[in-house]
Amino acid sequence: MKNILITGCAGFIGENLSKKLLKTNNVIGIDNFYSSSKHKINDLKKHDNFKFFEHNIIEPFDLDDKVDIIYNLACPASPPIYQKDPIYTLKTNFIGTMNLLELARKKSSIFIQASTSEVYGDPEKHPQQETYFGNVNTVGLRSCYDEGKRVAEALCVAYKENHNVNVRIARIFNTYGPRMSPNDGRVVSNFIYQALQNKPLTIYGEGTQTRSFCYVEDLIEGMYNLMES
Repeated sequence: MKNILITGCAGFIGENLSKKLLKTNNVIGIDNFYSSSKHKINDLKKHDNFKFFEHNIIEPFDLDDKVDIIYNLACPASPPIYQKDPIYTLKTNFIGTMNLLELARKKSSIFIQASTSEVYGDPEKHPQQETYFGNVNTVGLRSCYDEGKRVAEALCVAYKENHNVNVRIARIFNTYGPRMSPNDGRVVSNFIYQALQNKPLTIYGEGTQTRSFCYVEDLIEGMYNLMES
């Protein structure tokens, strides 16, 4: 069994990923519940092979355990939450990611960074290829998240080049599915929440926007395959 560290384990993706990995691995979960709730890990704590630490990754930390793989999912992805404290969001992406990369260097861990489609900004190409550099507003309301994730990717590449850390980056698009917060603030949860309350569906602008949606189980399978590749 591998020892796998998952930061943001109480988040939407983190919780689903932890459940899958606990079937065949030891999972060490880290979360400070900034954008999630403590009850989210109740089912995870029922597993003997799950260990949890309440910690903010902005602060340095160490573990005695061997760590084979690190998944860094620790960042609020909901626009209302990450815009609430943009400095904190930027610190989480830069300082937090650097602390985890240092841990990966020390433990010789595989490091998997959860990035985002937001690194492409307001793209002028559809669909986006990985070679596309994007069309990013560096000073907009969303820039704390967009630029935070972009600098986290840059850190990952720097640690690979300078310290030979085995890094892998997953650019995650709009994910939806079970255990998603009704107050997430993104379109799928908004529509479902409004429909259940018999409220009109809120359409912004002309309603001509497009999104690439990904069901959470498909995303988890993809991240698992990235880990195993």
